[in-house]
Amino acid sequence: MTSLWLDRADLPESDPLPVGERLDDLVIGAGLTGLTTALLLARAGRRVAVVEARHIGAVTTGNTTAKLSLLQGTKLSTILQRQSHQVAQAYVDANLEGQQWLVRFCSDRGVPVQARDAITYAAEIHQVDAARAEHDAARSLGLGARWHDQLDVPFPNHGGTVLADQSQFDPLDILIALARELREHGGTIHEGHRVVSASKSGRPSVHLGDGTELTADEVILATGTPILDRGLYFAKLEPLRSYALAFDFATTPLPMSLSAGQPSRSIRDVPRADGTTKLMIGGNGHTVGRTYSEAQRVDELRAWTARYFPGAVETHVWSAQDYRSHDGIPYVGHLPRGGGRFHVATGFDKWGMTNAVAAARNLSSKLLGEPVPWSKPLSRRISRPAGAARIATINLSVGAELAKGIVTAELRPMPDAPSEGSGEVGRDGFLPTGVSTVDGRTCAVRAVCTHLGGILSWNDQEKSWDCPLHGSRFTPEGEVLEGPATKPLHTPPD
Repeated sequence: MTSLWLDRADLPESDPLPVGERLDDLVIGAGLTGLTTALLLARAGRRVAVVEARHIGAVTTGNTTAKLSLLQGTKLSTILQRQSHQVAQAYVDANLEGQQWLVRFCSDRGVPVQARDAITYAAEIHQVDAARAEHDAARSLGLGARWHDQLDVPFPNHGGTVLADQSQFDPLDILIALARELREHGGTIHEGHRVVSASKSGRPSVHLGDGTELTADEVILATGTPILDRGLYFAKLEPLRSYALAFDFATTPLPMSLSAGQPSRSIRDVPRADGTTKLMIGGNGHTVGRTYSEAQRVDELRAWTARYFPGAVETHVWSAQDYRSHDGIPYVGHLPRGGGRFHVATGFDKWGMTNAVAAARNLSSKLLGEPVPWSKPLSRRISRPAGAARIATINLSVGAELAKGIVTAELRPMPDAPSEGSGEVGRDGFLPTGVSTVDGRTCAVRAVCTHLGGILSWNDQEKSWDCPLHGSRFTPEGEVLEGPATKPLHTPPD
């Protein structure tokens, strides 16, 4: 399941680890947040290194739909339900700065960007109120959204709100350009090295999976969800999985559209360098590890595309993982119990193209002693009753999933070798064990997440073990794909 963006051969090569070198800043994660933060710090003359567990763009940035928009589904109306107007305005200002910075960067570096209208639309009549609420929220926050009772698009709708002159692009084009300029400023990028722990006192240091230790004056965690539990962010974030497909399809430019309710549908066109155009359809998301079938969700997107874009020929299918905060606003700033030298950015809720750059501007400006004006309302926001209730709901659902997983595993016997592409969880003595068969190889692992002990479920689309508690994911052999877990699954004795 390689995304359209990652299906290329020109990704940057890795640099040798800076063992023993004096680093000003160590950035963990080579997505848009990490590379932008690293570049902004390197431009200021600091010695910066980026460490990435897999490769550049491997996780969220390389699997996004890459919409650079201030109209973000029903995001603004949701924020106004849980936060003050001042905080919501700061969120818009931050995203506007992120958007403008990235458009300028692309212009300076020759990265192709397409201007498109963004739309939040009502796919069903019962979604009209939500779309209208987003329109009103956008207008109240200074955005020039326009309401249309009927949209000129090739799929059913009951109207929607339109924000003109937003942008779309290929996110890997941007990551490659960021990496190139970072290296021009003396920064380095180190792929294939997973951070598994960090110091708790003194000058910050991190330990990699092979035992290597790296030290720096400041450490920035730009890893989707923080790999350190000190701020208990896992208890305030919802891990979300969603899907995308690319199709060969001759089309005129399409607006970047997103439905205002569930099941979600995301639509955009993708101009290619060879003059052809692809169609991208996404959505149908859910909490990680909590669905009837990931593969069926992808099939539903296929069926929807075949109905409204007949003749489209599928070329790529993939998925992405995102994290939603309790009030819809990212967590950006100091990591608690990090001595003021560990910093974090997480909770972009599928809108990382603007939020990643805003977070990078926020973090780097504070480290350089010139904080941006919109950062204070965001960092000092207080959880209102609706936000506090959301935190309670998140953790109640986690507890329910943990209990359900334990009971289900207890009731099932140790599974035999499943059919190709399948995985099952059962009881081996007192321990839940997962058995899967992928590409003809049958593997058994302890189906207990190494983060906080959640009972894993099998992802039948991506052939992975997924944790329904906080979103950690593992290969069939038990290697970590996605945090907050940093350690592989245990394997039962032969």
